[in-house]
Amino acid sequence: MSTFRLGPLSQIPVGEGRAFDLGDGRSVAVFHSRTGTVYASQATCPHQGGPLADGILGGSVIMCPLHAWKFDLSSGRPVQGDCGIETYDVEVTPAGQIIVSIESRVEAAA
Repeated sequence: MSTFRLGPLSQIPVGEGRAFDLGDGRSVAVFHSRTGTVYASQATCPHQGGPLADGILGGSVIMCPLHAWKFDLSSGRPVQGDCGIETYDVEVTPAGQIIVSIESRVEAAA
């Protein structure tokens, strides 16, 4: 598992998301819901690569800004669309720092 410290939660306004480059060729979207819950997911929509961090956040549901596909950020399941998204463990430290943990995927040898 890889862990990434992304900076202060205060950089994400309540009700919005922000994309972060993890420095290893991957990106993640982090969302700060109006209830105070913080979610993390893959940065792009699986449909046509829309930037999920720019989508409309309602509770735990994010709507892609390109074609209105919707995903539940607590599970990654589709609300509207044909497939789900990857979601990641995220925590906010007592000092307000965002930490995202991403499972490493190892491909089986052929």
